[in-house]
Amino acid sequence: MIAFTLNGEPATVDAPPTERLSLTLRERLGMVGTKVGCDAGDCGACTVLLDGAAVCACLTPVVRAAGRCLTTVEGETPELTRLRAAFLAYGAAQCGICTPGMLLTAAELLTITPHPSAAEVETALGGVLCRCTGYRSIIAAVVAAGQPIEPVVTEGGVGTAVQRLDGAAKVAGDSFGADEWPSGALLVKALRSPHPHAAFQIGDLAAFRARPGVAAVFTAADIPGRNAFSVIPPFADQPAIATSPARFRGECVALVAFEPDADPDLSGFPILWTPLPALSTMAEAEAGTLIHPDRPGNILIEGQVRKGNAAKALTSSAHVVEGTMTTAFVEHAYIEPEAGAAWMDGDQLVIRACTQAPGMDREDTAAVLGLTVDRVRIIPSAVGGGFGSKLDLSLQPLIGLVALRTGRPCRMVYDRQESMASTTKRHPAQMRGRIGCDSSGRITGMEFEGRFNTGAYSSWGPTVANRVPVHVSGPYLTPNISATARAIHTHGPVSGAFRGFGVPQGALWQETLYDQLADKAGIDRLEFRILNALRDGDASATGQVLRAVGIQDCLTALRPQWTRAMASAAGRPGRGVGVAACWYGCGNTALPNPSTIRIGLSARGEVVLHQGATDIGQGSNTVIAQIAAEALGLPLSAVRLIGPDTALTPDAGKTSASRQTFVSGRAAKAAAERLRADLLRRANAGQGATLTLDGATVLVREGTVVARIDLTSLPADAQGLALSAEATYDPPTSPLDADGQGVPYALYGYGAQMVELEVDPALGTVNLLKITAAHDLGRVINPVLARGQIEGGIAQGIGMALMEEYLPRRTENLHDYLIPTFGDVPPVESLLIEVPDPEGPFGAKGLGEHVLIPTAPAILNAIRHATGAQITQVPALPHRMLAAIGDVT
Repeated sequence: MIAFTLNGEPATVDAPPTERLSLTLRERLGMVGTKVGCDAGDCGACTVLLDGAAVCACLTPVVRAAGRCLTTVEGETPELTRLRAAFLAYGAAQCGICTPGMLLTAAELLTITPHPSAAEVETALGGVLCRCTGYRSIIAAVVAAGQPIEPVVTEGGVGTAVQRLDGAAKVAGDSFGADEWPSGALLVKALRSPHPHAAFQIGDLAAFRARPGVAAVFTAADIPGRNAFSVIPPFADQPAIATSPARFRGECVALVAFEPDADPDLSGFPILWTPLPALSTMAEAEAGTLIHPDRPGNILIEGQVRKGNAAKALTSSAHVVEGTMTTAFVEHAYIEPEAGAAWMDGDQLVIRACTQAPGMDREDTAAVLGLTVDRVRIIPSAVGGGFGSKLDLSLQPLIGLVALRTGRPCRMVYDRQESMASTTKRHPAQMRGRIGCDSSGRITGMEFEGRFNTGAYSSWGPTVANRVPVHVSGPYLTPNISATARAIHTHGPVSGAFRGFGVPQGALWQETLYDQLADKAGIDRLEFRILNALRDGDASATGQVLRAVGIQDCLTALRPQWTRAMASAAGRPGRGVGVAACWYGCGNTALPNPSTIRIGLSARGEVVLHQGATDIGQGSNTVIAQIAAEALGLPLSAVRLIGPDTALTPDAGKTSASRQTFVSGRAAKAAAERLRADLLRRANAGQGATLTLDGATVLVREGTVVARIDLTSLPADAQGLALSAEATYDPPTSPLDADGQGVPYALYGYGAQMVELEVDPALGTVNLLKITAAHDLGRVINPVLARGQIEGGIAQGIGMALMEEYLPRRTENLHDYLIPTFGDVPPVESLLIEVPDPEGPFGAKGLGEHVLIPTAPAILNAIRHATGAQITQVPALPHRMLAAIGDVT
């Protein structure tokens, strides 16, 4: 027995002395607020205090806690109390998976330095990784925690910076996929291919099944339904458990369920591997043997947009530039690896897991397991970062199969290597083309061709191939365009959704060429963009006539900063300033995209919001509630959230494509307006009446007349509500024709970013000094959450530009795969622009994807300004920087 003090109380535990402290806390003591992101000391999510000193619990043997004081995020100390309040006030907790580690590390700092500076915070917290916030809000919160804390805003409608409705849970150690499981749950492990392409033969399983602790073994032969899935059903091609051959490194080929207390040891599993030639590049794939027999040339799909006569326009242009751009696999690197639990509730299979798309999970899991949809229930846990990868199925059908076949509950938690090897990545791209302008600098035409490595299976390849040609002109009037994007299968990792669906890759190509074109035309780079910016009434590359176009407002908002920064950089070797812009269509591309929201009043006087939009850190729980409260005319503090849960909430669609504020927000607004209309009708009141709650009574005031609606007197509906309303919203779009002409999105968001940096030409390194970001949100629903999205997206753009390159086998951990840390993200100034779109709720547009798109090209443009070097491959690692600088000199 090991004895220590845990959060101020005596504790003892019977554990092996060398067991990881993180494992002891979570598995034996139920302290699941201590998160595990890597088990290697790389992420810091598991940080706890041992006698007041911050340590990584995953690297600390439990015996080191003997006789000492241990503090976890479940504890209460004066420092933690101040920090929690500051984190809530500054929006420093987004998904929340890193928050316990941040809080405990910051608590140690405050005991040593009660009033830390921003630089001291950066240094102290540098070992804890965050993938959501961009760190700036965390720095501000920790600095503020050393000062008197302003009261947290908890009330307010649209436009108010209220704290996250789920914020208290985030700063207390929220419940993620690995944090809850039924008693006696089997532990499920997957056997995965160590090769990118290999035939395999599974031998006699009888001896392995007879091992102590092995409860069951499953192979593809045990799949009762259709062993193929995809986020786009017509392209379903990925098996939940593969039959021979395995098509990418990390593919699941078998499952083993272990008893709860057994050692989950997969060594000795009877399988014979025969490595086969692997198509690792797109050039090899286009000329190689077929990965899928029905896809000639290993081409999954080709998307295109054609308008006018691009070739003719370029021939007659005064200035033409051409170039290439190559991008790498980029890993999502969320701090929470995939995790979940499954169990049977009667004849219904229940799965609780981290996901961005509970409705899609339900349909695809039911199909794989041969069940009707009503026999599957998906309960999303808190999601520790997603960014697109948690849209695809991962462990859902695997744990579902085990629970269904054994009748016993089970759980599964990917380790860091398994997560990075087996889940989707950003599509690597090879892009080339030309852009021209006339003598006055106005764009005349563009030709673009892009090849995108979609990996072994389809995933979101069709979406990327179709979205890129629509967006590759950027937010600029381009009368003539020919753009083609092709998704190509290789034996690489499956490429899926990652914040932008291919648009960030296209922006790297287009925005760096626009800089060169501006130089050729002799026009300031920012003014060139303002000159060509889309305006209301302009037609896009797809022929869509645009309205509520905010890009000129974003670009002109940068003018004062641009003038200052250019003057500051003048005459200073190595200093550079870059700019880039973006636009992004919110929602699916020319496809149905509905969301349904339900809102009601309980007999206790609560506003009950049933909303199935999964909040993965972006703040949809709060934003959609603010929209609903505003439309209903009752206070946000009265709102109680239900969901997401496929048994309790209508389908609000997937959390992707920057659609939730727009699409689910519109549905929430409509549902709330219907409920309000019902209340006004019952009170015989007009639209100008005001609503208030007095316990279980709704007071409807119109002038001096007050009507009372007693909620307790009304019969409960199927959801147990006294009154309720439901609404569905599907954005008005139209299919694209063979030339990519049509209305692919109901509305677009716009943005522009300016980067200031310095380059060390001897080392090939980049020091970012400041980023100024102007983004058109249509209407700002919550300023704190909006700024958090901007800063977090910029951090991921920095990684894409300067450091992130996933290499199978070589970078399958958070030590070798580098993501930005505290010291890599400079101060960010966010300019929130409002050009309301009549299609959005209260004029609001989406934001999540947009904020990443301009960052990387603005960085490359600033590097070129500083050095003259044209970077055509990202990330711009030092050796590539030195080569490019050498080409100039």
